[in-house]
Amino acid sequence: MTNIATLPEREFASALEAMTDEELFELMADLERRSEASDQASPTNEVFARIVLTESAIEKRFPGQMLLPYKDWKNRLDRLAPR
Repeated sequence: MTNIATLPEREFASALEAMTDEELFELMADLERRSEASDQASPTNEVFARIVLTESAIEKRFPGQMLLPYKDWKNRLDRLAPR
């Protein structure tokens, strides 16, 4: 299986449409972690560009909800994580 994070941008955007909500949210969380670990937080950064594409895909699925389904999913995971 191909790692979606390594796909060219057009293929990456197309792959987002085929993902389940869970897969999309997991990808977004992974991209956020990568972004936080990166020293290059700029609009030209590849991770940043993929975050924008992923946010757009989430907003298309949940119009007008301003990423709330993703934030709810992420909060549920945070509560389940061992401390």
